[in-house]
Amino acid sequence: MSLDQTVLEAKRIGVFTCTTLCPLAEAARRMVEEDVSALVVVDNEGCLAGIITRTDLLRASQSSPDWQCEPVQTYMSSDVVVVTEDTCLAEVAKLLLEKQIHRVVVIREQDGKQHPLSVVSAADLLYHMVN
Repeated sequence: MSLDQTVLEAKRIGVFTCTTLCPLAEAARRMVEEDVSALVVVDNEGCLAGIITRTDLLRASQSSPDWQCEPVQTYMSSDVVVVTEDTCLAEVAKLLLEKQIHRVVVIREQDGKQHPLSVVSAADLLYHMVN
């Protein structure tokens, strides 16, 4: 098991995003097409605004008959756990366990704003544990 790599060494950079005003139906379609369990939500400048997960979409579908038309910002979580590119995978594992979450967003801070670069999930960590 090698979790002493940094996020940058272990994960290719790239993130699936949607905007805060994106309709939930479009976000759901994107998750299915890209085979991901969450999308990073960005504002008009491409800065981190939140995260929307499959569970959030299920919650929306149970809460509103017109859930598909609701904007992502209605159901997203804006309290996102973030790490930087130089964070080691062992620290990511510790955060996932402590916070009882499934993923963290890798960001680069620039001019006081957080720019999402990637997502590291529990599945990614498991991959690195066995390879």
